Amino acid sequence: MSRNIAAMKTLSLDHIKKPIDSEMTLFEERFREYVRTNVMLLDKIMEYIVRSKGKQIRPMFVFLVAGAHGGITDAAHRGAALVELLHTATLVHDDVVDDANQRRGLFSINALWKNKISVLVGDYLLSRGLLLSIDNNDFELLRLVSHAVREMSEGELLQMEKARSMDITEAVYFEIIRQKTATLLEACCGVGAASAGASAEAIEQAKRFGLLIGTAFQIKDDLFDYGAAQIGKPLGIDIKEKKMTLPLIYALNHCSKTEKRHIIYLIKNKSEQEAVVQEVIAFVKASGGIDYTLRKMNDYKQEALSLLDNLPPSPYLNALHQLVEYVITRDK
Repeated sequence: MSRNIAAMKTLSLDHIKKPIDSEMTLFEERFREYVRTNVMLLDKIMEYIVRSKGKQIRPMFVFLVAGAHGGITDAAHRGAALVELLHTATLVHDDVVDDANQRRGLFSINALWKNKISVLVGDYLLSRGLLLSIDNNDFELLRLVSHAVREMSEGELLQMEKARSMDITEAVYFEIIRQKTATLLEACCGVGAASAGASAEAIEQAKRFGLLIGTAFQIKDDLFDYGAAQIGKPLGIDIKEKKMTLPLIYALNHCSKTEKRHIIYLIKNKSEQEAVVQEVIAFVKASGGIDYTLRKMNDYKQEALSLLDNLPPSPYLNALHQLVEYVITRDK
């Protein structure tokens, strides 16, 4: 299938989701119903969560994959809601763990309602997702998403364990982002295919597609740390938080021992200083870390796109190609 990549880079999410516009509108309505409660405080918080939701790329993947595999059913809607409920629960809990006051440029739940309420809100969201699946016998969808949530928790703990020593290898880095980020998109695509009644082989291929795109998505996020402007997240935030991402890992593996000791010392002891952050960024760029990371990201993208070749032509398939391009060309 021929694709005009340059043109795709300018596409907005609104354009990409045109084949599923009505589905996304219905999804919004149903999601509000799923989180509605008779407890006034909880209902107020749920309304805040609904209003502050992000780009909703994950539900888009569920619907587009479902459409490309035969059709969007009520099961796809429940699967998309399950993904959002469990994912939102993990984000609320993450903000408590990280003591974060903002989420997507808005106040986090714990910043507004404190940690105790935030933990209970996360638990509520988790229970709503579980009950939604159980009540509708969506056990395969629940299995797919629950597997992802388990992997995400393990990935967070693995990153915490390795961050202390700053000896993360490239292999460990990819394992961390596979668990922390990619497994959720893997679940989204698996849920989409399964909800459409796809074969076991097709579901596995859809999951592989999601895993590859999820990996590329996180690599793109890591590249924002070395941008020329504060887009997506504050410039150098990973360096300040002593997170070892692929550009830095590559640079440290391709420099002299003296340089490596110096950079690690700066990150461990002086990463809060802006001048140090700029020095590390300059070091990574000069060492080829950015170019290498871009090549790896594009390798994952190309492998993912190749997995779509066996699907029949459709507006959903076209939009999937466009969404893949959006994931790696977005500026935030």
